Amino acid sequence: MQISRREFLRILGMAGVAGMLPAGIQGCNSAADMYSFPGFGDIRLLHITDTHAQLMPVYYREPSLNLGFGEAFGRPPHLVGQAFLEYYKISAGSPFAYAYTSLDYVDAAQRFGKLGGFAHLKTLVDKMRGEFGREKTLLFDTGDTWQGSGTALWTKGTDMVDVCNLLGVDVMTGHWEFTYGAEVVRSNLERFKGDFVAQNVKVKEEALFDGVEAFDEMTGHAFRPYVMKELGGHRIAVIGQAFPYTPIANPQRFIPDWTFGINSMELQELVDKIRRDERPDAVILISHNGMDVDVKLAGEVNGIDVIFGGHTHDAVPRPFEVRNASGRTFVTNAGSNGKFLGVMDLELGNGTVRDYRYRLLPVFSNELGEDRNMKAMIDDIRKPYLDKLHQPLATTDSLLYRRGNFDGPFDKVICDALIARNDAQIALSPGFRWGTTLLPGQTVTMEHVLDQTCMTYPETYVRDMTGAQIGAILEDVADNLFNADPYYQQGGDMVRVGGMQYTINPSAVFGKRIENMRLSDGKPIDASAKYRVAGWATVGAQSPGEPVWESVAEYLKDVKTVEVNRSGSPVVKHAESNPGADFS
Repeated sequence: MQISRREFLRILGMAGVAGMLPAGIQGCNSAADMYSFPGFGDIRLLHITDTHAQLMPVYYREPSLNLGFGEAFGRPPHLVGQAFLEYYKISAGSPFAYAYTSLDYVDAAQRFGKLGGFAHLKTLVDKMRGEFGREKTLLFDTGDTWQGSGTALWTKGTDMVDVCNLLGVDVMTGHWEFTYGAEVVRSNLERFKGDFVAQNVKVKEEALFDGVEAFDEMTGHAFRPYVMKELGGHRIAVIGQAFPYTPIANPQRFIPDWTFGINSMELQELVDKIRRDERPDAVILISHNGMDVDVKLAGEVNGIDVIFGGHTHDAVPRPFEVRNASGRTFVTNAGSNGKFLGVMDLELGNGTVRDYRYRLLPVFSNELGEDRNMKAMIDDIRKPYLDKLHQPLATTDSLLYRRGNFDGPFDKVICDALIARNDAQIALSPGFRWGTTLLPGQTVTMEHVLDQTCMTYPETYVRDMTGAQIGAILEDVADNLFNADPYYQQGGDMVRVGGMQYTINPSAVFGKRIENMRLSDGKPIDASAKYRVAGWATVGAQSPGEPVWESVAEYLKDVKTVEVNRSGSPVVKHAESNPGADFS
């Protein structure tokens, strides 16, 4: 049962009085304090990321496994559970502990309720702007906004363009946006009232010769690489960094004429040019690299003051300070699914950032009223689809979530559905980090299934694979996740498996991480034997099977009640003392 507003304020006040809130939230003795605070400095920059088209308030469980190794060991964002609370000095059992961690998740969710929702987010954004001065604020969206829900898929992202226009997004970059294909991207950006920036997306030379549209034919940039903004008499440069591995992590066939990449040397040249020619008071990078990549990039590229990041869904309450040859760069990440709004106030002077204040504000939907106009727009967007979205499929007796390095209960549901629908021995499902959470006792609706599976390449497949091929897939994804060099990490989590289990040593070298692969009956997987494997979301050629949401929906109708057995989860070696692991 959810607590009352009075009890919420009492618990929040106790945490604030105890001084147990993260830097930037210290001194919040009430919800009013949390959402209202004195402005600092000259400009205010607001940040959302990875909302994944979640228009309504949601439950979203943060990971209990987010392992970091090497330089990333014990460093944000690779902290979970109690280690996270201790690092940021957050009180256990507080609303902040619920928003930022997975600790006591079911009880906390029932007490404090859902987070996010664009109508509630609009109320908070307007408050942050109104208190500081609209002419001195910017709102950044660092991508993964147009994908992740049924309405976004069916409207090809235009629903999210419209709500972002009403929200007041000033500048954005992208990732999953590109999976709608170049034509839809161009069309949606014409509809978007803000600026889209991406210095690392270029049109291929042969495509330029064929007349493919580019923002600048001389440089080959497909989109504007940066934009200058005037805020209260200050000039701010905002550079865009789209997800650098889009044609690898997602089908290249959707964007055959564009190239992507980290492009750190070109980024340095651009920063130098902007500082020389534009004389900005601050240089900002809005990035969809992922937190670890942004931290490395901040150490290599000089002259960037702040990186507002996305992609890895990390809720980081305090910016990570990176020292480089020109001074320091602050790296932030604002979580996912509309749960948080990042608020950074900057004091400027002599072409640099002198000081800052930062808060990563949880969007508690029970504590923030709905903006009337945003609510009306969302109601209009959802109205034609409500019957389909609300279709009941089953009831869950288990907590269903996705986020975590190795597996999640909803991923097990997807894998079980693939096996059942395809008479397969093994199932493989991508380790996407998007997908909302359901509490025990909730009805699983079609909307919940679409939240886990909605994308433009949902087709399923079934094929024969050798044990060696299955092992190679696991090794490849593990290297993507745990490579010591962040530039070789593409984000996402381990591929989920069904019908089998394995042991993984994340700290081992490539080709040596995966051990002891066995079928669910305990029989070892033979490298030379063939197995019937089902899966979905192929990055190469389009698969021939039904959309995965149809597979999952039919499976749920058959089982009626979902109870997930976690006994087949991967065995993780040498992670017990890692602060990015909570096995409780």
